[in-house]
Amino acid sequence: MRGGRNTQNCAQTTEGLGAPVSGQPARMQQVQHTVQTHGYGLARKHTYDWVVLILLATVVVVLHYAPPFNRFVGKDMMTDIRYPVKPSTVPAWAVPVISMLCPVLVFIALYVARRDVYDLHHATLGVIFAVLITAAFTDVIKNAVGRPRPDFFWRCFPDGRPVYDQVTGGVICHGEKGFLTDGRKSFPSGHTSWSFAGLGFLSLYLSGKIKAFDRKGHVAKLCIVILPLLLASLVGISRIDNYRHHWEDVFVGGLIGYIMAVLCYLHFFPPPYHHQGWGPYAYFHMLEELEAGNSNNAQNQQSAGQHHIGLTGQHHNGRSRNDLESGSV
Repeated sequence: MRGGRNTQNCAQTTEGLGAPVSGQPARMQQVQHTVQTHGYGLARKHTYDWVVLILLATVVVVLHYAPPFNRFVGKDMMTDIRYPVKPSTVPAWAVPVISMLCPVLVFIALYVARRDVYDLHHATLGVIFAVLITAAFTDVIKNAVGRPRPDFFWRCFPDGRPVYDQVTGGVICHGEKGFLTDGRKSFPSGHTSWSFAGLGFLSLYLSGKIKAFDRKGHVAKLCIVILPLLLASLVGISRIDNYRHHWEDVFVGGLIGYIMAVLCYLHFFPPPYHHQGWGPYAYFHMLEELEAGNSNNAQNQQSAGQHHIGLTGQHHNGRSRNDLESGSV
């Protein structure tokens, strides 16, 4: 009987967007947790996390404008860095849109359908952290390595007339300073790492929501999971096509981004193959606390009822004894 009741309660939870919580009372699962009812308390509870996020964003900006290592570039090294300068297929402003705004819009759409502010908050916090941590990691490596981009020759010698040091054979650049500085930030690809961090997080998020790894073999679910990764891959390929990065830069950038996405996702959500992989840890912790509170209230009410029954019995026994002594009975 208990197993049947739990199964019935489970069916009322998520309206087809994920597996419900087994063993939770139906009155708990029917409660919606919206921005209006729980948003302020949730944001206040994670104030320090948002402060850290802002500080991390500041670090990313500082690292972006920091000068890279001035690696030696000689005449004999020009073969692989003499590709023409081409405009970017994916401009820099589009990278935050692809990696952060697009996933957040998906989170908002699911919030509208499910009214679960815990899911919205932790998914948003997680994807932004994943992207910013990836950005900081990428920029540190970029500045430390200082690898020339494939189009470095034309950044260094925009007129096509190379000048080299007669002693060391190193380049003596006369190109625009800012453009030349950016030309020494090839490894790893920031476009690719950002894209794989944000879209990789989205891929994991969707796989948990649709239960892609439920061992039922639905191919359509895998198509949904792979789609964000395909988009991230196309961003990386565009960087090679535009001669902004070598293939090694793109490969390592994608690897960094996806590793950070996995780490940040598992910090807030169970693995996608887990039976509770459709929701954040915080949601299930809240249900446990709510169930514990309801159990305590039920026990208190039961104890109060037993105490009231005991008092009533004592009062009745007292009246019966008095009636016997007075001869009324």
